[in-house]
Amino acid sequence: MTAPYVLEAVGVGVRFGGVRALTGVDLGVRAGEVCGLIGPNGAGKTTLFDVLSGIRRPDRGRMLLDGVDVTRRSPVWRARHGVRRTFQRQQLFGQLSVADNVLVAQEWRGGGGGPVADLVAAPARRRRERERRERAARVLEGCGIGELGDVYAGGLPVGRARMVELARAVADRPRVLLLDEPASGMSAPERERLAAVVRRLAEEEGCAVLLVEHNVAFVMELCARVVVLDLGTVLAQGAAAEVRADPRVRQAYLGAPE
Repeated sequence: MTAPYVLEAVGVGVRFGGVRALTGVDLGVRAGEVCGLIGPNGAGKTTLFDVLSGIRRPDRGRMLLDGVDVTRRSPVWRARHGVRRTFQRQQLFGQLSVADNVLVAQEWRGGGGGPVADLVAAPARRRRERERRERAARVLEGCGIGELGDVYAGGLPVGRARMVELARAVADRPRVLLLDEPASGMSAPERERLAAVVRRLAEEEGCAVLLVEHNVAFVMELCARVVVLDLGTVLAQGAAAEVRADPRVRQAYLGAPE
């Protein structure tokens, strides 16, 4: 029996004036699955991510989280219920250290006791702060950047900065992880590290991962299932080998054979 989707788009449509960015898109991702979303520029991939994460409300269709309609739920609500996202453009707090960038993701849970607990350094507050810092250190180590904790994030090269963004996205144990071009600007060893981290999140922690990426070889190697968008509609989906061999996909995106 096929497992239900954790996060699902049903019949999603989005218009920008007279332009249809998405038309009747159905897509879902299951716990423990790494699913790739590919397509040419302008296919609607980032728009779909905006809908999934709550940044944009669709003109048509619904968003389901564990089968419950969350279409009208805000990005903050979705993030606090385990739907996390990275962006094409780097979104680090450059003036903070790498460790503090990761700690930020855990702050929303609060420390307990309010301002008074802060003033008197209550034991419960100290314990929670210690646990958060230990969690941040483990996440950074798992992402292969444990030595960067005290480094200011603003001066990092692109590949390292993207790993910090990933670490921040997973610091609070996501249920769904939306990665928008996570391998962009990375070297080959950094892409290997990224792939290893994503696989571990899916296999060991049961996280549902959906990633947009233009590096087709990276997607085909990492993702068990691939969905292809073209002109705002789902052109094909299935196992990576099946999608790669689909003549419609080769014509629209991968390039038809000579």
